[in-house]
Amino acid sequence: MPDKRPRPADKGSRPPHRGGNRRPNPRHSGPAPKEELSEIRIFGLHPAQAALTNPARKILNAAMTANAARKLDAQLRDREIVPEPTTPRNLDRILGPDTVHQGILLECEPLEEPSIEDLIIAAGEGRPLMVLDQVTDPHNVGAILRSGAVFGCGGLIMTRRHSPPLSGVLAKSASGGLEHVPVHLATNLARAIGELKDAGVITLGLDGGAETEFHDAIPSDRPMAIVLGAEGKGLRQLTAEKCDQLCRIETTGALASLNVSNAAAIALHLAAMKRRGK
Repeated sequence: MPDKRPRPADKGSRPPHRGGNRRPNPRHSGPAPKEELSEIRIFGLHPAQAALTNPARKILNAAMTANAARKLDAQLRDREIVPEPTTPRNLDRILGPDTVHQGILLECEPLEEPSIEDLIIAAGEGRPLMVLDQVTDPHNVGAILRSGAVFGCGGLIMTRRHSPPLSGVLAKSASGGLEHVPVHLATNLARAIGELKDAGVITLGLDGGAETEFHDAIPSDRPMAIVLGAEGKGLRQLTAEKCDQLCRIETTGALASLNVSNAAAIALHLAAMKRRGK
């Protein structure tokens, strides 16, 4: 008797869903290693809104609750996307019960990675760069991207290894900042810092034990990059040695250290104020 059980369709011949979307695959229960990511996940209202309004972001699949789809109706229509209906419970099953998805899941292609030369041009236009030395917490990197988008950061450089994927929790923490701040993944961070310096970009490493205050080290008429280390460990020795200068953010309270994302936000704000002559 012939086997009538349904066979899985060949991936290349699978018919598209409405709007050209494919159903998000619940078997993908967690992010792949960053080196292997060919599709990334974006969830939450603000990150999805930013992704949908970014013409450079290619949306492959969309799944939303009816309420979430209503909130994003204008952006979905502009992109001619009809999302796959879903439920909060189903998204909990796909993304994990603790994920704050707000009824939204997008599967997208990664954005095109900028070159170091692209970021040097942005720095030359007066937009400071951020350099992260093995900052691995996606919440921190996302918060730094959000601050970067607020203060006009020209781009972010972080290590290709020992950094979180540009997806999921990081995108949610960035609250749309991932769509506005270009990210370069460096194989060798010391070499990348050297390339910035060779192009005339002043590299300032934040170190709580440095003598010079960050505000005094900010150049008024030259491009700059702010270099930050991981929580607890700080800058690695080679990274610190590569910086033009180490400096600290002045603190006056009982605690002398800042979370790396807070330090980045303060540094970007101080840089913006210094360049405005305040």
